[in-house]
Order: sequence, then C-alpha cells, then structure tokens
Amino acid sequence: MAADALVSYTFYQSKPVFLAALPVCLIYPFLIKKTLVEKRREQLLEQFKEALSTLSSFLSAGYSTENAFRVSVPELKHMFSEDALIVREFEHFTKGMDLNKPLEDMLSDFAYRSGLDDVSNFAEIFIAAKRNGGNLVQIIAHTSGIIRDKVQIMEDIKTLNASKQYEQKVMNLIPFVIIIYMNLSSPDFFMTLYTQTLGRITMTVCLLLYCLAVYLANRIMDIEV
Repeated sequence: MAADALVSYTFYQSKPVFLAALPVCLIYPFLIKKTLVEKRREQLLEQFKEALSTLSSFLSAGYSTENAFRVSVPELKHMFSEDALIVREFEHFTKGMDLNKPLEDMLSDFAYRSGLDDVSNFAEIFIAAKRNGGNLVQIIAHTSGIIRDKVQIMEDIKTLNASKQYEQKVMNLIPFVIIIYMNLSSPDFFMTLYTQTLGRITMTVCLLLYCLAVYLANRIMDIEV
C-alpha cells in the first residue's frame, strides 16, 4: 500500500488512481513468489550440502545407509535449527523408515518437491548405487564436492554484485526523490503533467519506462549457476 501511495502521488497526484491501484497490492505477494521460492531453494541447497557431508562421515564410520540418515538428524539440528528445511526433510525420512517406507521413494519425493537439479541428480545416482551395490560414500562425497563448488560460485557472484545491487536500489529511488523534491520546492513546475490529458499520458509513459528499466536491471543481476 505504501508503494501504491508513493507511485500514485509521484506520477499522478490523484486519489482515484491510488484507489484504482489498490488491487495491485493484493497480487503483490504472487508477484514476489518466485523470488521467495528461489531464496528458499538456495537456502535448502546450502543445507543439503552440509547434510551430505554429515552423511558421508557417518557412512565412512561404518553406519548403514538408513542409520546414517537417522543419526544425522541431531547433527543437523545442532548445525542449523530444529525448524530448518533440511532438518524437517531428514525427520521425514526417519519417520518414514519407522513405518517401513523405502528410503529411495522418499528421496525421489524430496527431489521432486525441492525443485533442485542437484538434489534430483543425487537422488537418481543414490538410488541406482544403493540397488546395484555402488560405493555410496564415494558418491555422496563427490556430489557434496560438486554442490560445494556451486554454492561457492554463487556466493562469489553475490559478493561481486553486492555493490551493483545497492547502486540499483539507489537508482530506483532517484526518480521519486527528484519529482517529490520538485513538487515540494516548485509546486507549479510539474502542474501541467498532473492536470492535463497530455501530461497524464506523459507521466504514464514515464512510469512504464521506469518499470521496464527496473525489470531489465533485475534480469541482468539475476545470474544463474
């Protein structure tokens, strides 16, 4: 609602426009859903990497596959928190194994729900190795190394882009600051833009160009690994 008020005041200075744009506030959560999902996936990937390292250590110590998943839960709780995403998944595995559910099926379901290619690839290789008697310790260690490298690259990209993202946020605010400053210091300067039809069309075009610029900037900053 605050964004609606800012945009309607800056570009139109019109209460009807403010009221007409209110429905946009209702769909805003849906507009940012993709961003929130991506953040959760990045968090899950980081936690999954640590979970694989923990699993690998227990398997190397001689634990069976199922027991390695069980004893990993306390370690993951200590490493993250009891409500961490990966902790919930490993607890789900443990409860499923208590009900005699196949670990392979639960891993496949987890891979599908996570939406992460790395988890899906691991699940496929893990299931094939477990059924055919492959070296699970080596497979998990190799997968963990690949994910670790990927996460490190993602962190390096974030570090390199941090200053640019800050600059982008500042640039996003500059048009509002300039227009509001001009309206406060010289109210008559932009008056024709708010009162005449051509002026309103001009401001609408400016708003659309601004939205396009923000969208393109976000796309440029969104680097996938």
